[in-house]
Amino acid sequence: TMSMNPDLDTLATRLYVTIDDALIDHPEWAPERPAIGIAPKLSDAELVTLAVIQALLGFTSEAQFIRHAHTHLRPWFTYLPDRPGYNKRLRHSGQLLHHVIAHLARQCPSWNDDLWLVDSTPVECGRSRETAKRSDLAGWATYGYCASHSRFFWGLRLHLIPTPSGLPVAYALAGAKTDERDTCLDMIAFGGADPVGQTLIADKGYRRASFETELNRAGITLIRPNLKSEADRPGRRYLRAFRQIIESVNQTLKAQLDLERHGGRTRPGVAARFHQRSLALTAAIWNHDTTNRAGPARSLTPYDH
Repeated sequence: TMSMNPDLDTLATRLYVTIDDALIDHPEWAPERPAIGIAPKLSDAELVTLAVIQALLGFTSEAQFIRHAHTHLRPWFTYLPDRPGYNKRLRHSGQLLHHVIAHLARQCPSWNDDLWLVDSTPVECGRSRETAKRSDLAGWATYGYCASHSRFFWGLRLHLIPTPSGLPVAYALAGAKTDERDTCLDMIAFGGADPVGQTLIADKGYRRASFETELNRAGITLIRPNLKSEADRPGRRYLRAFRQIIESVNQTLKAQLDLERHGGRTRPGVAARFHQRSLALTAAIWNHDTTNRAGPARSLTPYDH
């Protein structure tokens, strides 16, 4: 066994086997490589497993994690790269991580839940004016305002549609000023989940007649807070409980999985680090749902949190 706790050992083993089998069936998921070249010593399945272990153990520094891996994870990995090699592989594996997230999510019973939640939350990418002007993220990252924290920030917004268990159904990283409602419609259109018969719970920021009309056309019922000038909308009594859930999911990604300290300085770097955190959350829920573990599905406490 690895020098980790038994729950994390089990999750890592099951995850590696599942990804390795999936890549045999879907070789197109792997990052593009030259037809003639040196085969990587660390397989794609091992790389993804290593990335999930890093997120679940709470390492925000890749250098520190690689030192930890060389000391404690040697028995499970025949080859471990140095930090530059690990960073380069991870930055080029965004699409691979995206496919693995979708593959694991569809194996979870909670994927078929008829209730979705939606919200967006800031992902800060820098603070100084020089960073905003010179960063590779400039143009994608923009200045925005977070009403819930009463502060301005420079960066992106994470738009997320999860089930009540916290399982990501669709997600997007967009500029801070991108319209939440338009992004939500795009996520539903391209997320790969069947929207017919779904109920979507949102906050008052998603109020717009044309937005609700588009959702109705897609077969989705919207539950949101009503204005003082409106009659009581159906499902209002469920709002408070389920709004707490989406806030908790955001907090899991941003605090427990350290998305707020992602450290990405390029677009592929930020995307890969977000996918790494999202995959860690999805893998924990997948492991819970497919092994009938006790406790909340999105709890990371068994994996050293």
